[in-house]
Amino acid sequence: MNAAAISGPLAGLDQLATAVVVIDDGQSVLYMNPSAENLFELSQSSVAGLTLERLLGENAVLSAAISQSRANHSAYTEHELEIIAHSRQRLNLACTVCPAEFPGKGPAMLLEFRQIDRQLRVEREARLLEQSQAHRDLIRNLAHEIKNPLGGIRGAAQLLDRELERPALHEYTQVIIKESDRLQSLMDRLLTPHRLPLPGPVNIHEVLERVRSVMVAEFSGIAVRRDYDTSLPLLTGDREQLIQVVLNIVRNAAQAIKGADTANGEIRLRTRVARQVTLSRRRYRHAVQIDICDNGPGIPENMKERVFQPLISGREGGSGLGLTIAHNFITQHRGTITFDSAPGKTCFTLLLPVQDDARPAAQH
Repeated sequence: MNAAAISGPLAGLDQLATAVVVIDDGQSVLYMNPSAENLFELSQSSVAGLTLERLLGENAVLSAAISQSRANHSAYTEHELEIIAHSRQRLNLACTVCPAEFPGKGPAMLLEFRQIDRQLRVEREARLLEQSQAHRDLIRNLAHEIKNPLGGIRGAAQLLDRELERPALHEYTQVIIKESDRLQSLMDRLLTPHRLPLPGPVNIHEVLERVRSVMVAEFSGIAVRRDYDTSLPLLTGDREQLIQVVLNIVRNAAQAIKGADTANGEIRLRTRVARQVTLSRRRYRHAVQIDICDNGPGIPENMKERVFQPLISGREGGSGLGLTIAHNFITQHRGTITFDSAPGKTCFTLLLPVQDDARPAAQH
């Protein structure tokens, strides 16, 4: 990027996939494009007039890059920049700084930010999809192979139960029957994610409220907080599958909080609009972002790379299928599911595409 003048409407910058922030000589924010709003989780109206330091925190490396660009009247790129944004999120970015002229404001500096971990994340998602497909095929074949002999075992146990004369022996046959039923249920759950979505208009807040009512009844000691953007548009998707996705994640969070005996356990459901996002290699102007955060013990480091794999569970007695099913359903909706976890805070983020002709959702 060379030194340039910004003239006319800013629509060109609005369409960029990279985040652009324009500051004046006093380093006050003049403009921020939709990609920057999404990256820093702030709106243009909320940052107008804020200093860059208020927006991105004190950062000596970024300040030096701006000074270097201003002194040389040319573009300067900093390839590795760690920023703790106004929203307290930690970002690893590359930044190109370029002198510019802003309409009606005179000399300005244009800052273009690029997430250097984006390519790594895209590659990781592609690898995860391949692994997930391989696991699904393996598990599905295995489940089919298990179901037939399992039915024979259960049937034989029932016949044996009728023939036994000593009442004490019935306890053993009942164990066989009950365990066979448990395995049958497990096999059915392994096979259900392969149903294709039945698309229709979905209000994501109705989905979240349905899950919230279930969790409040099931885990009365855990607070479920809401932070909704009621202006979100309707999604096109399978309502029941999306309920299952959110329910699986929220229930996992509640069980982790309960298992760790976390004081003042809390789960927060948050919705926002994400702008200019790429999902399943397709660019969307808007997507619905759902954050499901809890204050539980966090996901162990040795499990973070495997949480979406089937039969992987950090909880004794867990089937390890909840997050696998959630990942499968979100993938079928052309969305993404990611997470960030540390002791005391785990946050799963769902991104689901919005069709351009989507209508606004009803408020809750």
